[in-house]
Amino acid sequence: MLDGTDLVYAYDGTFEGLMCCVFESYECKEIPCLIRPPSDQQTIFDTSKWIETDSQKADRVYNSIPVRISSEAQELVKLGFLTCEENKELLIFRFLRSGFKIGGKVMTMLTDEVVCSLQKAVRHLTSESHKFKGFIRFSVFGEALVAVIEPKNYVLPLLSAHFCDRYNGEKFMIYDKTHSVALIYQSNRAELIDIEGLTLPNVDSTEAKYRQLWKQFYNTIAIEGRTNPRCRMTLMPKRYWNQMTEFDNKSDLFQIQVQVAETKQAIANDIDKTTDKTTRYQIQGD
Repeated sequence: MLDGTDLVYAYDGTFEGLMCCVFESYECKEIPCLIRPPSDQQTIFDTSKWIETDSQKADRVYNSIPVRISSEAQELVKLGFLTCEENKELLIFRFLRSGFKIGGKVMTMLTDEVVCSLQKAVRHLTSESHKFKGFIRFSVFGEALVAVIEPKNYVLPLLSAHFCDRYNGEKFMIYDKTHSVALIYQSNRAELIDIEGLTLPNVDSTEAKYRQLWKQFYNTIAIEGRTNPRCRMTLMPKRYWNQMTEFDNKSDLFQIQVQVAETKQAIANDIDKTTDKTTRYQIQGD
């Protein structure tokens, strides 16, 4: 078995591609020191080896996990790939090599650095996805509900079933700004689509009023004597606030602009009515 001190695997960034990296390691009897996705830059010291994605090879590795390790290990690997762990590819690779060697016992090796790090990353993923089930705020754009999130982990695959079941009669989109991916649901069909640099239009006056009502409700039900900012930031970390209506000051500004525009229009209408009455009186006087 060759221990590639400077050997780096490069792959296409897909889960199937990562499974092919595992296959390549066994087939060529070599162990890479790093598995690099397309987003990482190659250094001049890398001995980079491109691993082609082959669905048959990927299936062989993936389907062997519950047989040679356990179904729990297969789920851990699948979720581990969705995490924001910096070296998740290498963690998954090393976890699988250990698992294929010692079997299901690897899942109980909580003091092992690889197993511990992978399970910790997955807990962070599932915790974040659970929070987003309550923190996502939709707005109406045309005939669709649209929400924007900025997660650390790739949580959309975990959120899909929840929101498709909850809004099965609606058209909606959840845009992951961090990973430039959107979950789009319409006609009882959900799909994940890559979207770079999505810019939403300004909300209309009706949506602005609904946002203002939600903020008013949020502030009204708050009990002033039990306000605990530290507890709130623990249960609702500030990094989520940017896309939550109750903390959005932009909607307040837009609402003020709408009110100013409506006031100007009302004044203009009153002036028109006054002018019309004055004209009629002048005609009658003549």
